[in-house]
Amino acid sequence: MQDQPTAVPRAAGAQQAGEIPPRQARRLRWAWAEASIWTDRMLAALETEVKGSVWFRLIDKVYAPKNLWSSWAKSAKNEGSPGVDGITIDRYEKDVEANLRRTSEQLRAGTYRPRPIRRTFIPKPDGTLRPLGIPTVGDRIVQGAVRHAIEPIFEKEFARHSYGFRSGKGCKDALRQVDQLLKSGRRYVVDADLKSYSRPALK
Repeated sequence: MQDQPTAVPRAAGAQQAGEIPPRQARRLRWAWAEASIWTDRMLAALETEVKGSVWFRLIDKVYAPKNLWSSWAKSAKNEGSPGVDGITIDRYEKDVEANLRRTSEQLRAGTYRPRPIRRTFIPKPDGTLRPLGIPTVGDRIVQGAVRHAIEPIFEKEFARHSYGFRSGKGCKDALRQVDQLLKSGRRYVVDADLKSYSRPALK
């Protein structure tokens, strides 16, 4: 059975039974979700299951101006190198309003096309090189906007003990869990890694 989103701690001075009002508790559980997309109504649907467990028409949430602006703000904060088009964060910002408007219109019309990924390599401590793909600034914004729209849907299905690449979770959380398990008497650790994995061809 899939784990549900972690329950919110009880708040001081909450209602009679010590419970936070359901609407407030739900908003706290999903505080990291993009508010311009994930309204109280959508969060309620997320937790109670939509009809047929299928979400429709999320693309309109992706190209919503508020969502694109939010994604742009995060991309600008992270900075990063330019992609194949050579456009930097600073250059994109000089005409950001027109750039985001054009992207929104292209996504709405279905004419948006991502650019190729710029390939670069980062040296690793053992002397080998780790390949890294760098999208254009515009593509990073669209990727962030898509993530805002779909991440809560997938997050709801993830296991509680999964810590990789999840909002509000990281390596230190995993280490704390390992520490707790060791202190509770667990003594076995299984470490597995896949190197140069490729899916076998279908017959």
